[in-house]
Amino acid sequence: MAFREINSKMVEATVVPGQRLFSQRGAMLAYRGEVSFTPNIQGGQGGIMSMIGRRVAGEATPLMSVEGSGTVLFGHGGHHVQVVHLTGDTLYVEADRLLAFEGTLQQGTMFMGEQGGVMGMVRGQVTGQGLFTTTLKGHGAVAVMAHGGVFELPISPQRPVHVDPQAYVAHHGDVRNKLSTALGWRDMVGRGSGEAFQLELSGSGTVYVQASEEKL
Repeated sequence: MAFREINSKMVEATVVPGQRLFSQRGAMLAYRGEVSFTPNIQGGQGGIMSMIGRRVAGEATPLMSVEGSGTVLFGHGGHHVQVVHLTGDTLYVEADRLLAFEGTLQQGTMFMGEQGGVMGMVRGQVTGQGLFTTTLKGHGAVAVMAHGGVFELPISPQRPVHVDPQAYVAHHGDVRNKLSTALGWRDMVGRGSGEAFQLELSGSGTVYVQASEEKL
């Protein structure tokens, strides 16, 4: 099963018997074949305990389970869609940015304070995204949403990446993040707010950045 990008705002998923995928409720635009859509009370592939963890964390987005045989078109709110392919690593992404993902992936929740300590917690406060984030781990594809398109930036030990926290979409790989102050940074680009922060990502992996500072 895989996602095929139809255009910048729509993806097509092929559904085959014996496999399933998950999507945000209301994200189905059209489908062909014998395909069923059911509310997913367990909140994805992580099971009931994973669902409880996400709801306690405030990181639960209503999902539906998609099964059968056919093709389904997904899109939501006119947002741009980016397909990410995982080959055993973990994707860190805000739950409301998930459009759809394959059922082969294990879903969970991570406390952002674990990456970057106290500054990781501050990042959640500053971005308004909360202190927790959704994780998807394993082999499979994920369709994530963003404003204005998505750009992939590689992260290497020699070349960490600094991102505006509001432009951050997701990241994967062996990556650590921390929030650092950048005195005068926002003032220089005309967005002075009294507080200036950059999200620094270091290690080995990829970060996905949207061409906007607008939340979904």
